[in-house]
Formats: sequence, C-alpha cells, structure tokens
Amino acid sequence: FGPGLANLSIADRATIGNMSPEYGATCGFFPVDDDTLRYLADTGRPAAQVALVAAYTKAQGMFRTKSTPDPILTDVLKLELSQVESSLAGPKRPQDRVALKDVKAGFALAMEKEFNKGGDGGKEIFDLHPSLATSLDKNFSKAGPPKRVPVQGRPHDLGHGDVVIAAITSCTNTSNPSVMVGAGLLARKAVTKGLTVKPWVKTSLAPGSQVVADYLEKSGLQKDLDKLGYNLVGFGCTTCIGNSGPLAPEISKAINDKDLVAAAVLSGNRNFEGRVNPDVRANYLASPPLVVAYALAGSMYSDIVKQPLGV
Repeated sequence: FGPGLANLSIADRATIGNMSPEYGATCGFFPVDDDTLRYLADTGRPAAQVALVAAYTKAQGMFRTKSTPDPILTDVLKLELSQVESSLAGPKRPQDRVALKDVKAGFALAMEKEFNKGGDGGKEIFDLHPSLATSLDKNFSKAGPPKRVPVQGRPHDLGHGDVVIAAITSCTNTSNPSVMVGAGLLARKAVTKGLTVKPWVKTSLAPGSQVVADYLEKSGLQKDLDKLGYNLVGFGCTTCIGNSGPLAPEISKAINDKDLVAAAVLSGNRNFEGRVNPDVRANYLASPPLVVAYALAGSMYSDIVKQPLGV
C-alpha cells in the first residue's frame, strides 16, 4: 500500500507476490486497480469480463484509486528504498543476503566459516577487509591465494570459488521482462565486446513461460544469449531443484579429487547445499543479468562491481 504502489508495474507486483516464501509469507496480495484492468485487457480478456471485475471489486471495496485510504493492518514493515542495492543470496540458504559489492569478501569468509578451508584462499579476504583478522583463525591471515588445480584434458585449471553452473532457471523472476531483457542486453554487449563465458561454466536458459521465449526471439536477444551458451533448454523447474544435469566428467573429477568448493549462480529461489548439484557446495541466488555476469567472470572471487567482466 502507499502512494508508491501506483508506479509499481504489474510484472514487479507479480514477482513480489509470488516470491513470498523468500520473505516468509504464504502469499502476497496487491489491490485491484486500473493497472490490473489494463493487464486483463492487454492479455485478451473479453471487455465484458474486464467490466465485471471492475464492477465487482468496486462494489466489494477492493478497488484501489489514488484517493483510497490506506488499509488498517496489524503490523507494518517499512523499507527505505534508497537503501536497496544489488544483492545475491548464499552460499547455502535463500535468506542469506549478501550485497553485490561484498560477494568476494563474503565468499572468502564462507571458505573459513562454512567450508573450513580458510587456508586455501584466505588471503583474498584480508586484501579487502584486514579488520576481519581478529574474528578468524590466526593462520587464516597467512593463507595464500585461492588453490587452483589442473583439469585433465583441458587447457585451463580450476579452483575454489569457480562458477561451474550459471543458470537462468525457471522461477518467478524469469517471468519479469525487465530482468530477462536485461540479461539479453548484457549478453549482447558481451558478444559485441568479444567476451565469452569461462570454459568451466555450464550455462542454461529455462524461463518460466513460453512468452519469454517469444519476446527474446522477436527482439533478437536470444541470438546473443545463444552465443554465450544460454540456449533454451525448456520451460519449468530445472537447476534449483537439482535438474541441472551432470557437470563435464573432467570438471567433476577435478572438483572431487582435489576437494574444491565450486560454485553455482542461479536465478532460482532455493540454494541449499547439495540441492543444485552434488559437485557444487556454494550456491548463490541472483537476478538473470547477474547470472550472465558471473558466467563471464567465472569466479565468486571476482569483484564485479569494481573489476571488468573481461578484457
């Protein structure tokens, strides 16, 4: 509720309403207003049905206009919009929000706190936040750079924090045109600049609706996504329920033989350890554009706020 609601798009309302489990609710409601009626008309509902919805909701006191008084609610949560910033959630739970600017340091901290591998890459966090030394093991601050190992039959190595899965997977946010078009535009810019996804990253595109496939195709953005490996694999739940498919055998072998903490970045809503892929221990939820960004960067040790995605 409130005056800002008049400027909130239908797509954003649907995203907020349907992602309610992530903020601890059974479901989320928005009042019916002129935008709702416009959506019904734009999606082919008969004029008589739209008129019936308008008449019924107005008669029931459920229709909102700019002059409608705010509802009386048991509890009100206030969110300062100026403090909202790009974020991910991880490495193990959907409620563990981490600001985008803090992901690199946060992953290094998780290596110590969550995965007991501070010695395999602790230096990264002290380069950014020396003040954390007092809260961690003394030996952690003496650690070297992240461990990297060769991959049999491939011209590249693999290390802790490498993103081996970067999936735009079927969830509410894949039905929001702003983030899906955003992912396509980022792909287009990357292709124009000659950037490619890192060779150890498995990519996939599984939107929640065939409408998404239609507008990506008609806009030409699907061609750019295809060039980065984001080929359409289907519609429905995929990566966040474990349907990511196996990693390449040599990648899986390197991870398991050398006990690496590999990472996944996905636009889903579940990232519990072992759920996404048995070879992947660190899982981060992100918007579709950030999924593409991390596929290009290839590592959770990348500070994509300050560092280029590629050269």
